Amino acid sequence: MDYLWAFLIGGTICAIGQVLIDFTKLTPARILVLFVTLGVLLTGLGLYEPIVNFAGAGATVPLTGFGYLMAKGTLEAVREHGLLGVFSGGVAASAAGIAAAVFFGYVAALFSKSGDKS
Repeated sequence: MDYLWAFLIGGTICAIGQVLIDFTKLTPARILVLFVTLGVLLTGLGLYEPIVNFAGAGATVPLTGFGYLMAKGTLEAVREHGLLGVFSGGVAASAAGIAAAVFFGYVAALFSKSGDKS
């Protein structure tokens, strides 16, 4: 049942993004920023944590989950380090994911051949 809820919640978040792409004049970059900001805002208000607890990866994998991770890391760093945590918390919380994305992007570039798209 956990897999079903993860699929439904994550799919709903992604479907909202697709609807925004299809029926608004928002660019994908603006939708990305909107989703990350919405994740931060909902986490700050205490509304996203219950969704994460309910849906698991269905709520943490989409872009709103990145905002959640940044906000959660910032809140924990502020509790631990005070005001200085505002500057270091989000980066520290998301460092492993960003490093993995860079590493696997590099590995994929080693095995692929770039070419002209035309």
